[in-house]
Amino acid sequence: MSHVPLPGAVGVSHLSCYEWLAEDGVRGGSPHLHLTCTEAYVVTGGVGAVQTLTLDGYQENDLEAGSIVWFTPGTVHRMIQRDNLRITVLMQNSGLPEAGDAVFTFPPEVLADPAAYAEAAALPAKEGPEADAAARRRRDLAVQGYLVLREAALDGDDGPMREFHRAAAAIVAPKVQRWLPIWQEGALAAAERTGAQLKALLDGDASHLAQARVVAASPSRRGGYGMCGRRDEYELPGVTVPDAIRAAQP
Repeated sequence: MSHVPLPGAVGVSHLSCYEWLAEDGVRGGSPHLHLTCTEAYVVTGGVGAVQTLTLDGYQENDLEAGSIVWFTPGTVHRMIQRDNLRITVLMQNSGLPEAGDAVFTFPPEVLADPAAYAEAAALPAKEGPEADAAARRRRDLAVQGYLVLREAALDGDDGPMREFHRAAAAIVAPKVQRWLPIWQEGALAAAERTGAQLKALLDGDASHLAQARVVAASPSRRGGYGMCGRRDEYELPGVTVPDAIRAAQP
């Protein structure tokens, strides 16, 4: 192995939920979904909630220190700030969200236009007033589309949600070929190593234990404006995430 991945080849980051007030009077992040990754919130401080939309309807889970909630691909999720909410995020398939496995709930006319979507989702800078304003604009635009989806869900109409799923799949389709090696070298390779180790132990071979290593890391950079809030990221030994793809991080 050129590097030692986190257990299960997951990604990890720390989030401080946005404080910005949205048009529905709620403070929080940008609603979005992932297409291939299950995500987990481990609440480390404060109070808040996560609002979710699936084909089963709308749900809101309260969050406080010690809470854990996780959701599978296709779940629209929106983090809600109530009082200094802080989250540690565990993300399946480390590297895929960074490579674009996330789609904002922008209105249908934006989702239907790849150039318009890219412009609305992009941040012009990593830090500073310009980045702050752009992150807030894209949050507000995502909330605009999300509220339509939520209203339909509350009325028992899953048509808009199904259409959003189709639009999200079309947006990421050009990226999927690039995701394959990330998955193959990450989560798949981790599972295959476990399989090889189990087989070796069945054969009485413990030689892989001689390769034991210890790796330590601390949050090494402020990751700027994610989808849900401000991020603290880890730069793990042997793992490089280019700045060009960090803008897609949740």
